Amino acid sequence: MDSRRVRNHYGRVPTTQRTSRRYLRSEETVHLRNSPLHNRLSGGRLCPVAPVARNLCWRSVMFINVPIGIVAAIMSQKFLPHAAGRLVNGHLDLPGALTVTGGLLLLVYALTVAATDGISSLSTMLPLALSVLVLGAFVVIESRSKAPLMPLGYLRRGTVLTANVLSLILGATVAGLSFILTIYLQQILGYSASEAGAGFLPGAIIFFVVGGWGASRLVNRYGIRRVLVASAALIATGSAMLIGISPQGDYLGILPGMILWALGASIGFPAINVAAIAGTKHGEEGLASGLITTSTRLGFPLGLAVLLTIAAATDPAPDAAGVVTGFRYAIAAAALLGVLGVLVALRIKEPPKSYGKFPGPQ
Repeated sequence: MDSRRVRNHYGRVPTTQRTSRRYLRSEETVHLRNSPLHNRLSGGRLCPVAPVARNLCWRSVMFINVPIGIVAAIMSQKFLPHAAGRLVNGHLDLPGALTVTGGLLLLVYALTVAATDGISSLSTMLPLALSVLVLGAFVVIESRSKAPLMPLGYLRRGTVLTANVLSLILGATVAGLSFILTIYLQQILGYSASEAGAGFLPGAIIFFVVGGWGASRLVNRYGIRRVLVASAALIATGSAMLIGISPQGDYLGILPGMILWALGASIGFPAINVAAIAGTKHGEEGLASGLITTSTRLGFPLGLAVLLTIAAATDPAPDAAGVVTGFRYAIAAAALLGVLGVLVALRIKEPPKSYGKFPGPQ
């Protein structure tokens, strides 16, 4: 449930960001993007997930977004101005849209299956091979399209490529650690679903406060690059502090690592979203938003597949001690991913002041 909440929160940020940037002045855009209201509208903590999961079964969580989406659709028709979108030569790149969607679906499915069946299993390799073929067809289509969905040279603009790689890495770390810690709390320490959900509340509060009020101040003062380096370093350090989990451990033993990890993620993802659109041309905000969303969401199943494969491969026995041993190796891999994130963040170039200078919350 926690990883689901994290995905909901950050999966919707770029779309809201794109709309606010298009229809508001730069100062208003930044203030909205980094405000608590934006965090809530972007899929944040609008309801107590654990009680819903306990009383109505976990599948009920999937329906929470339905009324929110209906209300958002109605409000968008009322409050957003009617502005024409960017359509080049009246051409819609339908083949490109179908191939990239199909290829990504196959890739996510393969990574999801790999988390349970193993990376080398036929059930993983077959959809993985198909995804490579379909995504290869997407590249060919984009090279010949009159109005490509994503121009092949787009990734070379500004900090687009580096930001997306970093988003993939941090998304993998967040998803993997969320899942491992959830299983550790419930299956090893014996917490109920509600108790485990409450255990993540400190991190949720950090996301709300630091991500809502603090991230813009930090970027304004230190710049995107330094904030992203600090974010990845905090995630790596917090992950390293969690390596010492044991079957006899307790919640207080993992709390410091969780706090550092949540702090790093809360300042990192807003800065990544800004870096992803820095240097793009007018009218490409939608492409930038969609691409960074895709990178983050691909990071989630990728992190689960890699970290759970490591945990299973290093699990010496099917008991609590063996499971925790596998978790330790997986958490160590997550810490290394954080270190890799630091190296990638060091390659981020500061965008122009129009992108990188933010007024703090008022």
